[in-house]
Amino acid sequence: MRIALFVTCVNDTLFPDTGKAVVRLLRRLGHTVDFPLQQTCCGQMHHNTGYDALPMVEPFLDTFEGYDAVVVPSASCAAMVREAYPRLAAGDPALAARVAALRVHELSELLVDVLGVTDVGAYFPHTVTYHPTCHSLRGLRVGSRPYALLSAVRGLKLVDLPAADECCGFGGTFAVKNPAVSAAMCADKVGHVLNTGAEVLVAADNSCLMHIGGSLTRQRTGVRVLHLAEILAAT
Repeated sequence: MRIALFVTCVNDTLFPDTGKAVVRLLRRLGHTVDFPLQQTCCGQMHHNTGYDALPMVEPFLDTFEGYDAVVVPSASCAAMVREAYPRLAAGDPALAARVAALRVHELSELLVDVLGVTDVGAYFPHTVTYHPTCHSLRGLRVGSRPYALLSAVRGLKLVDLPAADECCGFGGTFAVKNPAVSAAMCADKVGHVLNTGAEVLVAADNSCLMHIGGSLTRQRTGVRVLHLAEILAAT
């Protein structure tokens, strides 16, 4: 399968190892992975802040049309393309048809639903807990897919995260506009993570891991944060 990687702004700027892990993983599974250099922002931050993100849609389509699938190591950005783009393009039938033809998948969706694999040949001998981010939980509804993938990793011990469905408090600009509430929500999440005894917290969005990981680091807890792709690419 010929797959394009949409790495997202946050990953490209702050977490490039996640994109590299996605490429390593998919190539190990026998697929061709391209990284179109002309890719830019999907427009999520504009859309969520109330600006018109329609001008971002056509450049995205120009970049990623023609691939068998587009993989996104971010549930929030995948949700932007899958949920918001059809609404933005609704007034233009030709543009709406192009949006509908695009096959965009969050990483766990691509692996489990499209490629039909849960055991990707990974090895990660650590105790791990998984945080289902809001967009993966309520937007894309990825459900048990990440758990199935993590459960198949050799050497990995997966422990349940208490109150896993509670938001970590990041929410993009929410953390900036409501810092006290955001910090309180993060403190609750960190407490739950520490109660698991896990060595590593994993999620499908680096934005949330950045938020929780910052608190874990400042408290010198010793708990690492890793994107799902980095664990699945480990051997």
